[in-house]
Amino acid sequence: MDNHDTAYRKLFSHPEMIRDLLLGFVPQPWVSQLDMSTLEKVSGAFVADDLRTRASDVIWRVRWNEEWLYIYLLVEFQSTVDRHMAVRMLSYIALLYQDLISAGQLEEQGRLPPIMPIVLYNGTPRWNAPTDIAEQISKFPDAMASYLPRMRYLLLDEGAWEGREPRGTNLVSAIFQLENSRSPEDIERVLGLLVSWLQAPNQEDLRRSLTEWLRRVVLPARLPDNTYLEDMHTLQEMHSMLAERVEQWRREYEERGLKQGLEKGLEKGLEQGLEQGMRRGEAQLLLRQLTRRFGTVPSEIHQRLDQANTTELEQWADNILDANTLEDVFHTS
Repeated sequence: MDNHDTAYRKLFSHPEMIRDLLLGFVPQPWVSQLDMSTLEKVSGAFVADDLRTRASDVIWRVRWNEEWLYIYLLVEFQSTVDRHMAVRMLSYIALLYQDLISAGQLEEQGRLPPIMPIVLYNGTPRWNAPTDIAEQISKFPDAMASYLPRMRYLLLDEGAWEGREPRGTNLVSAIFQLENSRSPEDIERVLGLLVSWLQAPNQEDLRRSLTEWLRRVVLPARLPDNTYLEDMHTLQEMHSMLAERVEQWRREYEERGLKQGLEKGLEKGLEQGLEQGMRRGEAQLLLRQLTRRFGTVPSEIHQRLDQANTTELEQWADNILDANTLEDVFHTS
């Protein structure tokens, strides 16, 4: 399990993250009926080895009225889209049900609890796999419909949220924004929001998890110089450091831009000067040829030569060969 998996597992081991995930990204009325104060991370003590190896997945439960409702969050960081994710999720839910039965974790009536399956995807290609297992089953007789498995998962594709502002004080939305940030300015801005949101003493563990995630995963991949990150131990330190660094990088960028602008301006000026010098040389040569061929050249011809471009001068120089009069040189067919 790499740094990204470990950091996300820690982040979503905090009830605040699961609460904001449900409230901000599950657009269904029943979410408002959940008692978020009862959010409880499912202990691995009664989870079988088959599920325990799913180290990047997180399982929570929360009260809905008098019943427990389970949240199965599958974190997917692979670089390719898994077309058969619905089948995988169905098998994980079946394993969880088996473990709940074995551990005696069912309600008094012995009924299975509802499970909300969520796939959190962080890969580069946009997710295009079916989210309903029914879409992966071949055609079948209508009479078979009631015997086929039914399961749909909720997909959260982080890359699809690129450019969106955090929703209010939603922590998960801010996480997505940071994942999609490409400039130090964007990171510094969202980090400032997190600092203002997470000031309560009882949020120390969450602040520590966010700091670790930023230091190990987000910032090293996005900042030009990150050797100083090991000395940053709090969100506030990171925000202050970034604010200072962003201003420094902005000044350096502006200085580089000014220098490049001057260099380009000088280069362009030299090119224009060379071109103008060549044009004047051609005009003077043409004037000498006209004077030798036709004698004194009127002042209006002098002015016309001074204002002519290179193409015109070349054309007039060719015309001298066949011209009988001065007017023939400047005649255009």
